[in-house]
Amino acid sequence: MIKSRDITITEVALRDGSHAIGHQYTLEQVTAVSKALDEANVPYIEVSHGDGLGGSSQQFGTSLTDEMKLIEAAVSVSKHAKVAVLLLPGVGTMKDLRQAADIGAKMARVATHVTEADVSPQHINLAKELGMETVGFLMMSHMAPVAKLVEQAKLMESYGADTVYVVDSAGALLPHEVRERIRAMRQELTVNIGFHGHNNLSLAMANTLVAIEEGATRIDGSIRCLGAGAGNTQTEVLIAVLERLGLNTGVDLYKMMDLAENIVAPILKKPQEIAKDSLVMGYAGVYSSFLLHAQRAAKQFNIDSRDILIELGKRKVVGGQEDMIIDVASEIAKRQKIVNA
Repeated sequence: MIKSRDITITEVALRDGSHAIGHQYTLEQVTAVSKALDEANVPYIEVSHGDGLGGSSQQFGTSLTDEMKLIEAAVSVSKHAKVAVLLLPGVGTMKDLRQAADIGAKMARVATHVTEADVSPQHINLAKELGMETVGFLMMSHMAPVAKLVEQAKLMESYGADTVYVVDSAGALLPHEVRERIRAMRQELTVNIGFHGHNNLSLAMANTLVAIEEGATRIDGSIRCLGAGAGNTQTEVLIAVLERLGLNTGVDLYKMMDLAENIVAPILKKPQEIAKDSLVMGYAGVYSSFLLHAQRAAKQFNIDSRDILIELGKRKVVGGQEDMIIDVASEIAKRQKIVNA
């Protein structure tokens, strides 16, 4: 019998990792990864389009496989793990959430920009009515002062969220900034506190450990670092580190290592690393899922993708404004043409 978990892991590679492979997951891949995660005793497996339920579109990126079929596949092989879904109000709908619950999803992670928690109550309420565990997901948490973050977290708590997350969507937070945010939330909230990191500045693990030190007990990881940008906190490495610290996750480390090596690694077109564009996203505070969009625009307009990302950071562009990437790229190309004329 497994003793109670000190830290509860949600594996996000089958959602956040969708960004890294252009939303091209197959049923076979999701089935194989989910089955192995379940056998390793991972408690939660998040499955959906990278931008959440309803995200498959020309703006965000079209999925190879209908996400409901992917969710259903994950549910079918998860004997112990609960399947989670992400929903961004305005992208995913109440109908999407009901359908996900009907096919077996047990957790709803309702995600908003860090200053826009007030768009989430109806979705959180519906998830509760459907009997789902409910998470408030405050994205781009580096873009709000600590007091504002706490205010928004308390709103999500008041709507019925069982857990509220600090989400470092850009991989831009520094350890002391994570410490301030988690500490303040722990002092003001009674629900579980979670942390979701990105590795664009090579700080995902450090930030995650700081979050845990300050009282976060719900932690996201992506196996083999399969996530947007430079990926998330690497799950199998995190489990090993936490075991060294004497913290129990209940997850089988060897099985996670084997899954990472034998099943997930072949899915990646190239290893996740902190290349120049992902580094710039952390530096400029840009949404990690913009990586492939910016690279495509740079190629289309024959400009440096870093210039696009820096300008997006200056304009404080956030998720849902992917159409701005082409506009910014076009403007940069025009300016450079004038300068070089």
